Amino acid sequence: MITAYVLIQVQVGRSAEVGAGVARIEGVISADVVTGPYDVIAMAESGSMDDLGKLVVARIQAVDGVTRTLTCPVIKF
Repeated sequence: MITAYVLIQVQVGRSAEVGAGVARIEGVISADVVTGPYDVIAMAESGSMDDLGKLVVARIQAVDGVTRTLTCPVIKF
């Protein structure tokens, strides 16, 4: 199982709306509205890196109000 943090920038004033929308996506474990250079940080899980990419590009980036994402896969030592 691949776990990743997805850092999300959104249109001004839409953080809560986007956070709620992202949280409803299958494969997203949590989505929190934060302050700083990113507006929402989501934790997501998928079966492979390809599936993770599809989740981010096809589902998370498709949420109305998302302007940019940065995906940070978790590594386990």
